[in-house]
Amino acid sequence: MALLAGNIFFDVLLGLADVRDLAADETEIFDSTRFGPLDLNLVYSVSFTLYVATGIVFIIWFHRLRKNAEVWAGDLQTRKPGYAIGGWFIPIGNLWILRAIAVEIWRASRLAPYAADGKRELTLLNGWWTCWIAGTLVNWISAQMYKTAETTGDYDAASQWSLAGPRHRRRRPRHPPRPASDLYAARQSHWHDSGRAVTKKRRTAQ
Repeated sequence: MALLAGNIFFDVLLGLADVRDLAADETEIFDSTRFGPLDLNLVYSVSFTLYVATGIVFIIWFHRLRKNAEVWAGDLQTRKPGYAIGGWFIPIGNLWILRAIAVEIWRASRLAPYAADGKRELTLLNGWWTCWIAGTLVNWISAQMYKTAETTGDYDAASQWSLAGPRHRRRRPRHPPRPASDLYAARQSHWHDSGRAVTKKRRTAQ
């Protein structure tokens, strides 16, 4: 539970950092590697470490469940227990192999393992797996967008996709730093436009 709580905390924290970047004005100057007093590089490192630890604990637990299912109703298990570990690392195949194993574990753990599935009995399991697949795909899409991003707009679009998926699997690339001359020019333009507006207002009043 502590690992899960830590993952949720850092996911929300890093999500807020992404929102801050997306909502920032073009002329606003801030250190994109920090969020308040926090060093985001350190936050990403801790978040990734927690994610890996959670993944290891979950896979060990999942494998133990699969071994227990062998005792409860071994003839219902269509894959060997090793797939409960190795299945997560099979490209493409991990999109459905693990769900099938989870369903077989569920059936074996029932009071009547050989009974037909009840109406909506697998709704919770299917919902969990749908969220897992959706998060994985969204995370992959945002990662590909970051790889090809060249402009601030490209990074913003990738960040918007990233908000829908986990942010602790990789260190999120920051917006490309704007040269000091660009920031100065942007502020000068803002002040110049503001001055022109005030002057025009005074002339109109006269």
